[in-house]
Amino acid sequence: MTWEEAVSWRKELASSGKTVVFTNGVFDILHAGHVELLERCRAQGDALIVGLNSDSSVHTFKGELRPIVPQEDRAAILLGLRSVDAVVLFDEQTPAELIETLLPDVLIKGGDYTPEQVVGRESVERAGGRLVILPLIEGRSTTGVVETILERYRGKLREGH
Repeated sequence: MTWEEAVSWRKELASSGKTVVFTNGVFDILHAGHVELLERCRAQGDALIVGLNSDSSVHTFKGELRPIVPQEDRAAILLGLRSVDAVVLFDEQTPAELIETLLPDVLIKGGDYTPEQVVGRESVERAGGRLVILPLIEGRSTTGVVETILERYRGKLREGH
């Protein structure tokens, strides 16, 4: 969705008394940890909107080699999950402006954040919403997946394959 479409949809949901949940991330090389986290996010309300870092945003803080999967593909994969109702791209380094525009009822981040570090928290709480910090899924990360691929590939190269 565009930002405008998301705002309009969010207003429709609010007028129907629905609880809108928001989380965000890169979601590069989707893995079981992402899927479980998104399912737990969706369980916090009636609709889940995912703010997705655009490719240019990811380059800024993860370097020129990331993302591995382009934004259009990452968005399509996320939308294929039963837990995700909408995906909105953002180009900024943080989703602060998107969060302030949408003002979800529930703002969710993973357990690697403290409440003070969560951008948009104050705006959401001022509007009557709440912050939820969910524990991360141990042993699941895109970096871990990439490292496993590289280790296996290097091992095959050493073996002459």
